[in-house]
Amino acid sequence: MSQTESEPRSIVDGTTIESKSVPAIRIPRAADTVDQTEEWCEVCVDGDWRRVRFHDYDEIFAIPGLYETLFHDTLECASPERVVAMLAACIEDAFEKPEGLRVLDVGAGNGLVGERLRDLGVESIVGVDIIPEARDAALRDRPGLYDEYLACDLTALTERQRRSLEEHRCNAMTTVAALGFNDIPPRAFAAAYNLLEAPAWVAFNLNENFLDGADDSGFARLVRAMQRDGVLETSAYQRYPHRLGIDGEWLRYVAIIGRKLRDIPEDMLAEAEG
Repeated sequence: MSQTESEPRSIVDGTTIESKSVPAIRIPRAADTVDQTEEWCEVCVDGDWRRVRFHDYDEIFAIPGLYETLFHDTLECASPERVVAMLAACIEDAFEKPEGLRVLDVGAGNGLVGERLRDLGVESIVGVDIIPEARDAALRDRPGLYDEYLACDLTALTERQRRSLEEHRCNAMTTVAALGFNDIPPRAFAAAYNLLEAPAWVAFNLNENFLDGADDSGFARLVRAMQRDGVLETSAYQRYPHRLGIDGEWLRYVAIIGRKLRDIPEDMLAEAEG
């Protein structure tokens, strides 16, 4: 990146950001900043400006090109590249090849992570997202990228959905920029994790606050228990700048690459949720 992690950026001055591929967007001024879960912008659609929360992914994915323009071009989100690059390094260190991976991409969105997995050489990728608009966006923006893409609730799979996912015999999972804010709750993460054939590669990231030693969130407890009890063997752990907030400061995340050694037991999950 062009500036250091700690240096703020002057992108949030309330000006309009124009793009050839999507409607114009406006980022609010720094004085109007809110918590990450409440960040928003304004989007001009058919001549009308409307406010869209960053976590209203159904609205964002419905507008072609908006997700990339907002999060990656404007707010410089680096997580898809960073997490996949870390996964690639761990695979190489283990003297394995990405062509042998059958990846379950959880919270797949419109396919940014899946696209980078294909670039890495992964030949089999299954996408899962609870938002139907995400699946529609992936099929629209990156047709043919996924072997299969299910819009489903991992905590309430139909028998047909479960059978379909099991038939892919996935031995790797990615979930990027989708954990910790109830987009994918711990039980959904565990359901996806337990679909993997062990040993399996697992690559995910979380806002650094969720893994802070003082944090007592469900995900923090679950990840610590997985590492402690031999459910997950950590291969790489890195703190890095995920993207800019609307105040121009870097939001820092932690990326974890590891090996699934066994399923997450129900008592571990229940303890984390409690």
